[in-house]
Amino acid sequence: MYDKTSNTTNHLNKKINIALVGNPNSGKSSLFNELTGLHQQVGNFPGVTVDKKTGICNISEKIQANFIDLPGTYSLYPKRADEWVSYKVLLQEDEIIVPDMILLVADASNMKRNLLFCSQIIDLKIPVVVALTMMDIAKEKGISIDIPALEIELGVPIVAVNPRKKKGIGFLKKAIEQTAEINHRHSSRDFIYNNMLAPRAIDEVKKIFPEISDYKAIHYLINHELFSISKDISDKIKKIEVDNKFRPIKTQAEEIVQRYAKIKHIMQQAVVESDPIKKSMFTEKVDNILLHRTWGYIILLTVLFILFQSVFWIAQYPMNFIQEVFGTLSNWCSMILPDNWLGDLFINGFLAGLSGILVFVPQIMILFGLITLLEDSGYMARISFLTDKIMRSVGLNGKSIMPMISGFACAVPAIMAARNIENKKERLLTIMITPLMSCSARLPVYTILVALVIPAKTYFGIISLQGMVMMFLYLFGMAMAMLVAWIMKWFIKSTERSFFILELPVYRSPRWKNMFYTMFEKAKIFVFDAGKVIMLISLLLWALSTFGPPEKISAIKREYTQKIQQNPAAAEGLIKEEKTALLQNSFAGHLGKFIEPAIAPIGYDWKIGIALITSFAAREVFVGTMATLYSVGDNADENNATLYKKMSMAKREDGTLVYTLATGMSLLIFYVLAMQCMSTIAIVKRETKSWKWPMIQLLYMTGLAYLCSLMVYQFLK
Repeated sequence: MYDKTSNTTNHLNKKINIALVGNPNSGKSSLFNELTGLHQQVGNFPGVTVDKKTGICNISEKIQANFIDLPGTYSLYPKRADEWVSYKVLLQEDEIIVPDMILLVADASNMKRNLLFCSQIIDLKIPVVVALTMMDIAKEKGISIDIPALEIELGVPIVAVNPRKKKGIGFLKKAIEQTAEINHRHSSRDFIYNNMLAPRAIDEVKKIFPEISDYKAIHYLINHELFSISKDISDKIKKIEVDNKFRPIKTQAEEIVQRYAKIKHIMQQAVVESDPIKKSMFTEKVDNILLHRTWGYIILLTVLFILFQSVFWIAQYPMNFIQEVFGTLSNWCSMILPDNWLGDLFINGFLAGLSGILVFVPQIMILFGLITLLEDSGYMARISFLTDKIMRSVGLNGKSIMPMISGFACAVPAIMAARNIENKKERLLTIMITPLMSCSARLPVYTILVALVIPAKTYFGIISLQGMVMMFLYLFGMAMAMLVAWIMKWFIKSTERSFFILELPVYRSPRWKNMFYTMFEKAKIFVFDAGKVIMLISLLLWALSTFGPPEKISAIKREYTQKIQQNPAAAEGLIKEEKTALLQNSFAGHLGKFIEPAIAPIGYDWKIGIALITSFAAREVFVGTMATLYSVGDNADENNATLYKKMSMAKREDGTLVYTLATGMSLLIFYVLAMQCMSTIAIVKRETKSWKWPMIQLLYMTGLAYLCSLMVYQFLK
């Protein structure tokens, strides 16, 4: 927590808050990680789903700095939610975070563009230190920078750094220390002629706020309604605007013209650029292939295929290990804990819920680790560029593709990955449709149902009919996601305009340290935030499946106790039947019976109804529920083959088979489209900071699943 009184001295230790800012892809995050190391915290800025990364760094023996890594931005005229976060902090109008100093990261290979933002920051008259990154790329481009001359022109300390190679960090800390100790406030001159822009208006605003700079006064005139000031003062500024005929757009345009005129002079004094007709860089040569109109998409599909396969196949080993550990732990606890509801609560409620949380961690870590590698290498921006046209046709943009593709592995980390989308409407649309991608949890359901109702035929010796149906399910989910996005874009209103302005960074070798740190942080966020909701719902589902009307439950227990006493040799089978009877008469069972009239039109009986309820915890629970309902043992040798046999012979009360082609396809379509995942609901609630959107998502996906399943069943029966 940071406030306006945070700049305190404790004996010899001075604590300061430093805002770390810069253009996107300027090396800001690399510098933040190098300065703060593992002393970081990740949260959210109040009111918005924008990452707030803070970290501690000992600048010297006397000074400790709290760094706040602000979202990247190109200027002090914000358009997106993350840019507004940076803007308010830099204008010292954020109610929580007030920086004592600004560490501005500038890309040496793009000085002209970076100097625009740099000059705006300096004109705010807050102590500034500039960290000049990408010097190696500037050299490769033939750009030479005279740092002492640049310091004179800008009037602030400038240090060349290379965070990847740990170069210049010591000199940077020294510059921060000197700036803090001598209480260096600001450059004595402005970059622009503020009084030429709005002379009388600026003077009148400064009568209200005598301590602010001329340039900050202009921003009060433009955005005072959004600042933390009283309505009375805001009305006074509004009157100043009207009386002086202040025009914000005209003022911004004149400011930019003045700044670029000054930047041109600075470039002439301190920067030497090579002949513009220079040989192509390595990045440009690679882009000729990766962004090719044909080869680019082939390579993209290959990369995405490898990414998806890696998340699915690599994650299965630690996931299986986690499940085995919890299985062993559950068996051990069942032997030492008393055979009562309290022991059952711990084993089938708490441990099952904890297992349901931790089993997702490998997928989350692997997915975000691989995404970090793609981002660090520079290829992630190319993926967004290639897919933007397709995504934009349904209301999304190129940055939506990665969460959607990631959803094939697991919707939970995929929805978390949607944070990279700046536009609020497009981010929300992506979150709303990502669960329609067929995740790995659906595979156990697909596998057993396809085997039940689709003949094991092969065409031309290599094309499997069952495999074709499986592929259809994945493609159907994608098609419905695009359709839903196109429909929803007309209902989700947003005044925020959608821009897809993308800078293609140079290709660089990934940083393994950054990858492992990201993996750890994303896993921690999931376990400690979404995990709370998952655990709560797991315990609720346990209660519904365990308890029922007391008289009925007691009668069942007495009945089977007598049967076991009369026929001890059949005890094992009778115990399985008792479990089925207890589940059937539990509150969940009664709920299954209650919803049977509603699900009968789509071909389901009460047993499938229970499976729909219990598999809400996780889709793969469908198979386990079916195993219990059809009295399949827990022995590992009695695997899906036994369950398949029992289900294939299951009959309704009228003697007809339950799992016909019509019922099986209806159920498959239902699981493609229905939400059926409390983990996803929990993470959507966390990302949207509201129960509104996960509830809308639950209702529309369930309704869509029911409607499509009804159509399929009625057509095939």
